[in-house]
Amino acid sequence: MEARTGKVLIADDEPDILEILKYNLVNEGYDVITAKDGDEALEKSRRNRPDLVVLDIMMPKKTGVEVCRLLRSQGEFKDTLIIFLTAIKDESTQVKGLESGADDYVNKPISPRIFLSKVNALFRRLKKPEIKSLQIDHLKIDPERFVVQVKDEDITLAKKEFELLYLLALKPGRVFLRNEIMNQVWGNEVIVGDRTIDVHIRKIRQKLGIDCITTVKGVGYKFELPYPGKIPDSVV
Repeated sequence: MEARTGKVLIADDEPDILEILKYNLVNEGYDVITAKDGDEALEKSRRNRPDLVVLDIMMPKKTGVEVCRLLRSQGEFKDTLIIFLTAIKDESTQVKGLESGADDYVNKPISPRIFLSKVNALFRRLKKPEIKSLQIDHLKIDPERFVVQVKDEDITLAKKEFELLYLLALKPGRVFLRNEIMNQVWGNEVIVGDRTIDVHIRKIRQKLGIDCITTVKGVGYKFELPYPGKIPDSVV
């Protein structure tokens, strides 16, 4: 078995879930910390600085969504991976979780195999080789800081939002199929909902203030700036 490295915090008010997830993660080689409610999850996250935080949505004291938003509001957790655990099948709840800054979610009852595949896929993304900045007219994409600049104004995107934007911006005008985006941004082993891409694209548009991603109905998405003129395909 390939040795894993990384620190994971799991927060859930059900001891059985904490035990089985910790057991499987430790067997994979991860360093695991547990918390039984939202307040403890926040305190241990700030003290231990985990690489991945796994949050039950319906926890005592603070919900997983509240914890996620508080972590994302602090700069040191901008790049921390976050997965939600949820027994709620309602799609709007899952969308709300993704919009709060989570990278993925796992439905209860939890399949340890699916859970581990998602964790491993997220950690593989952390090991991707460094990429160079893109300069496209007045839009700059800086992979070192996971920051986009529009007319020299910094705009911070969540990790998946950035990776999705960068993928499309690498080849302006090219239509990327939905399955292709899923595989390249979320990984082949990661199972996500049909609306995951839509949610992230909507957030990118809102944060940039530019409708730079065009939906090609029934096919996929492409990057193009919403004004006439040549888009230079340049890398700095």
